[in-house]
Amino acid sequence: MIGSIRGPVIDREPAFDKGNNEILVEAAGVGYRIVVTASTMASVSLDTEVFLYIHHHHWEADQKLFGFLTRDERNAFEGLLGAHKVGPALALAILATYPPAELARVLANDDVDSLCEVPGVGKKTAQRLLVDLKSTLVLPTLDTVDGEPIDLTESSARSAVLSDVRDALEALGYGTDDIKAAVGALAPADIEAAGVDLAKSGSGDLLKKALRALASGA
Repeated sequence: MIGSIRGPVIDREPAFDKGNNEILVEAAGVGYRIVVTASTMASVSLDTEVFLYIHHHHWEADQKLFGFLTRDERNAFEGLLGAHKVGPALALAILATYPPAELARVLANDDVDSLCEVPGVGKKTAQRLLVDLKSTLVLPTLDTVDGEPIDLTESSARSAVLSDVRDALEALGYGTDDIKAAVGALAPADIEAAGVDLAKSGSGDLLKKALRALASGA
């Protein structure tokens, strides 16, 4: 099992359609074809040495190497593969859209809209992924946001009120951009308080604040 590769990049093959970005790295006289994200592709140059953490993926009739610049990226990729119906192509697309730290924010906030920005991910798939990924992604990077520890499993109350607010705004006829703006304008302290008060009127109070934010042009 290949865990890492260090060597010069001797060829680059960017994907101009839905194919894979691929680089060829020579190590000990052997050239290894490695699939990478677009951002990794952009950061490496021909004839320069690169060190990549490798996920060696096997199918029944094929195998590929997937390369990442950091261990967190590889861990995130492997965690994504543990989610239901997530293969290497979708896992790579998610990481290409949201690096580990950004993915942590998406999961912590149950941000369905952000996941829908990943090519090939619709709302139903995004909702399923949010549930699955909280059980498959256990990473140091994903356990902290801006240096503060977070617990993705214990954030369910906060996530629930945010989901209620989004659903209510959508039912009232607001579009995706307005909903994002309204939710983004909510104070973290109000969100936390609403999560604690979920059994009473937490989501209702938060919805009123979201509507006021929209009325004020937030």
